Amino acid sequence: MEKGYLVLGNGMVFEGTVIGEPGHIGGEVVFNTSMTGYQEILTDPSYAGQIITMTYPLIGNYGLCEGNFESRGVYARGLIVRESCPTPSHYEKRWDLDSFLREQGVMGLSGIDTRMVTRVLRNHGTMGGVLTCELMELPALIEEARQAASVLESDLVMQVTRSSIERFGDGSKRVAVYDFGFKHSIVSSLVSRGCQVYAVPADTPSAEVMELEPDGLVLSNGPGDPRACGYAVREIKQLLGQLPIMGICLGHQILGLALGGSTYKLTFGHRGANHPVKDLRTNKVFITAQNHGYALHADSLAESGTRVIFSNLNDNTVEGIENPGLRAFSVQYHPEAAPGPEDSAYLFDEFIAML
Repeated sequence: MEKGYLVLGNGMVFEGTVIGEPGHIGGEVVFNTSMTGYQEILTDPSYAGQIITMTYPLIGNYGLCEGNFESRGVYARGLIVRESCPTPSHYEKRWDLDSFLREQGVMGLSGIDTRMVTRVLRNHGTMGGVLTCELMELPALIEEARQAASVLESDLVMQVTRSSIERFGDGSKRVAVYDFGFKHSIVSSLVSRGCQVYAVPADTPSAEVMELEPDGLVLSNGPGDPRACGYAVREIKQLLGQLPIMGICLGHQILGLALGGSTYKLTFGHRGANHPVKDLRTNKVFITAQNHGYALHADSLAESGTRVIFSNLNDNTVEGIENPGLRAFSVQYHPEAAPGPEDSAYLFDEFIAML
């Protein structure tokens, strides 16, 4: 088994065993607390530019299969686990974790002290890192790791969005979805509720969206800093008030910017399937699936008539907003889950009722 190394931007080095495709890659190192759903996480385009550390100690025990892809392939730059299961057991299993990563051309590391990595990221914030098979020039690797964090300053959305409009389903309600890097589960959630879905590229002009004659608009999840998506914010501003709008994750942040709000980067983000969120309208608490590194400033939205309707119980960050006058609402978490609890799937029903 080949040795491999994680080099962090703060100079720390972790030694492990290579799984997947041996190589050399940098990115922002983040952690995810989910116990299952590793295939959905790897294939979520929201992880573009990132190296994922799984906090759960055993990953891969039920394998990977054709039915659990959330996109065309793996968008994460790398994967770090404590233990990779070499003999998964499940009736739908096609790949073990090692062979799946190898087929996708993605490097991973097993045998890493993921608890220590997570403690570092929680204490110091997410940071750049490098996965490599060689430690020949450590000072140069540390500098490369520091520079790798700047990947989030690039426009990652345009790297993962589609190039043309595509239709899904044949329902009676017509919904346009801005593809900022969406998960397939969002589309399937809409199709299963009787929608005909038109997925459009992230930079589609608002006039072209309206030419589709949609009954409603969904702003999808996606990777990176929402402030890099100025082109999308401009078009959403033009669409506000013209039709019902629902935002999810990055789409939530873009809607907030279009409403005049502002965003900021969280220290280590929210990534996992166990985040408690309170509905401020009903005082009910839901356990949610999340994957984001940025959040909206609550006090930046008041002038537009927008109110906060969901709050994170761990750190009180904004988890959802609504503007009834403009028929727009959004949530920071994933109502379709995949992976995670389906407590919040009812939000799709609320959106459908608005159409």
